[in-house]
Amino acid sequence: MFCKAFRVRASTAIKGSERKKLRADVAAAFPSLSAERLVELIPNKDELNVIKIYTHKGEAGTVYTNSRNPILFEIEKALYPTVYTLWVYPDLLPAFSTWPPVLQKLAGGADLMLPGVVVPSSGFPQVERGTLCAVTLLGNRAPVAVAAAAMSTTEMLAAGMKGKGFAVLHTYMDHLWEYGDKSCPPTLAPLVADPAEKENAENEEEVEGKKPGSRFSTDTPQHVNIGDLSLKEQNSCAVVMGKEELNENRAAEPAEDGSTGAQQDAEDSRTPQEQMDALFNQCFFHALKCKVKKSDLPLLTSTFLRSHMFSCCPAGQQLDIKKSSYKKFSKFLQSMQQQKILQVKELTKGVESIVEVDWKHPDIKAFAVPEGFSSASAAQDSKSEDREQVYRAPEIIPLYGVSAKMVPLFQDSGHRGSNQVFFLFRKGSILSSSEVRNIIINYVKTNELVDETNKNFVKVNAILCDCLLDKSEQDEISHLKWDDLVSRCLERLQPLHQVTFCGQEPIVRKGNIEPIDITTAQRSSNKKVTIIKNLELYGLDPQCVANILQQKVQASTTITPVPGAKDRVQVQIQGNQVHHLAKMLLEEYQLPRKYIQGLEKAPKLGRKK
Repeated sequence: MFCKAFRVRASTAIKGSERKKLRADVAAAFPSLSAERLVELIPNKDELNVIKIYTHKGEAGTVYTNSRNPILFEIEKALYPTVYTLWVYPDLLPAFSTWPPVLQKLAGGADLMLPGVVVPSSGFPQVERGTLCAVTLLGNRAPVAVAAAAMSTTEMLAAGMKGKGFAVLHTYMDHLWEYGDKSCPPTLAPLVADPAEKENAENEEEVEGKKPGSRFSTDTPQHVNIGDLSLKEQNSCAVVMGKEELNENRAAEPAEDGSTGAQQDAEDSRTPQEQMDALFNQCFFHALKCKVKKSDLPLLTSTFLRSHMFSCCPAGQQLDIKKSSYKKFSKFLQSMQQQKILQVKELTKGVESIVEVDWKHPDIKAFAVPEGFSSASAAQDSKSEDREQVYRAPEIIPLYGVSAKMVPLFQDSGHRGSNQVFFLFRKGSILSSSEVRNIIINYVKTNELVDETNKNFVKVNAILCDCLLDKSEQDEISHLKWDDLVSRCLERLQPLHQVTFCGQEPIVRKGNIEPIDITTAQRSSNKKVTIIKNLELYGLDPQCVANILQQKVQASTTITPVPGAKDRVQVQIQGNQVHHLAKMLLEEYQLPRKYIQGLEKAPKLGRKK
């Protein structure tokens, strides 16, 4: 809810009668709070303020602060404690623990999934669907998030700890936390259920020091802080991933000497992150040695991962770059480039391709293909490469950047009289179209610019005049229709777009995305050819598209440089093949029609006489 910045509408002090009402509301919402604690939370004399806000989704809400720190927030007449309050009263809500690396995802707006919840030996607290809960990190009882249970405890266990567990409302490090003093969570030692468990945990501390990664005890010493825990990403992820997702056998390592048991012990000593690194190395060298040919270059890095490396992954295992030490596939390739195994270039802005491979490199020559991959499986892989059903169209979202001319409008958005204003947007701030629309609507309503006689029109004040009207219009236009107001605003913002390919980080680029351009041209002997450009922008490999088209229409294809564009290529195929292209791009690849230009050039079917 607060993963993005919110906007303050007004801030006022809470008076005596209002304090009593707030205290009664808090007592009703959290009956476990004693009378003494209620007075501590809602004091009689300390400075208390109520702040009216709009969330980034446009929802109206209220935040209660004590000495600048938010202590409570209210959305749709429901009261919630902030992490600042839960650090003082950590047992106010039933708590569920998760691994430290998950915190960053939660602060970014993600909900907590059940596979990320740590199952304690004493069992979960009993909650019902919709119950307000606290989320803690393993080893520290101080809550780092407030969330609503998406299912009851019984349903969680019945579902096999799979699916969405909690809808996260507020976290440490989100924008509501930033509104306070930005203090870090205290260190609160976990509660030990019984003396035997405590003795067990103390004994395991010594073992853990000698054998890291063997077990991650939930009973950590008191002098452990959040910073230290977050650095233990490898160890914490090792427990979850090692149990659920990773096969600990390493197919790339042949057993040359020693017994099978000795080799298994060596493999077991590796953390899941090391195993994932080894799996990526194995699939990388396997793909280069058996899948990629020199004629395939340049090859999109996304195609190399999706169509070549994935097919080299052993049965029962799955490549996941997030679980490796590289975290991004581009960093993995950069590491291989430093070893001079291959060369990667950005042929199109934001789209990387493998342009050169050293097949004589000792690591490629020394790699032995795992025994599990037979010639039959290799043939099946080649068939799956020819089929492009594995392709998934990228998610493309138009965005808008606040330009210098529009800064006054967005800075003043929500300004009303002498009330406190939270200046949220600056030059270069990136917004979606819905966010722009909400900001404009709130600005008009806050400044009371809706025409009293005709509510379809908005009065143009000085700021709207300077930002949205041309000089020739400023003396003539005093009112604008709502649609005209929003469209003028969008036209004057800097166009951007965000592209998200499957399994990769989102990429934000300037301008509107260029559509796939299909044209027809006349060549010698009155022969027609079809030319396709900009395939790379949508994660499509031009060479793969050319090969598939060649098989479908039984016509020759060529890859040629785009005239006047450096490091860009186009596919050229004999004849007017727009019909086949339309079917492939729209039906097979599921690309939206608005991103394809030139479909009207398809040959018209003549009437039979």
